[in-house]
Amino acid sequence: MDFSLLSEALTSKSYEKVADICDEQMLQVAAKGVAFQDDWPYAIHLLGHIYAGDINSMRFLWKSMPATVKEGNPEVIAAWKIGQKLWVRDYGGVYEAIRGYDWSQEAQGLVAAFSDLYTKNMFQLLQSAYSTISIQDTALFLGMSEDDATTFVQQQGWAVDPASQMLTVKKQPIVTEQKLDARKLQNLTEYVFHLEH
Repeated sequence: MDFSLLSEALTSKSYEKVADICDEQMLQVAAKGVAFQDDWPYAIHLLGHIYAGDINSMRFLWKSMPATVKEGNPEVIAAWKIGQKLWVRDYGGVYEAIRGYDWSQEAQGLVAAFSDLYTKNMFQLLQSAYSTISIQDTALFLGMSEDDATTFVQQQGWAVDPASQMLTVKKQPIVTEQKLDARKLQNLTEYVFHLEH
């Protein structure tokens, strides 16, 4: 099997393309009737869906895997564990699952990129959902130690109350872009013209 497109996506760090490339190649190989299950990069495929945030596709891929792969490939099991933690919204467990396995060379970049993306998304979630939050909860959501989490959020402008161990969230200003295209401007002009005449 030719995994050059997948290798290229991993090498160029185009991780958002990994799941689609794997899905497409799997369909092509299956359509030809070629037995591919033994050589398929299931761990990378699972991690691609996880990176893309497509947990349902990850679950369906897991269900379609041969039992020998599910039980005999430690990296597939480790990738599945991340997906399970995401499914049940065990935020701290996601980081534990990421750190709990010594990933192969080809998976390391993808897992590290997902970890960074997940931390960024969790930070944005905290920023939009809370006005104050405990240091302990912040550390759990961000997958960091309490000291590292405190330093990280202080760099983002959050305030720390050492007495209560609480953080005050600095809300980002909401920027709304108002797009005015030619069609809308034309409609407005016609409407004003109609009112004047």
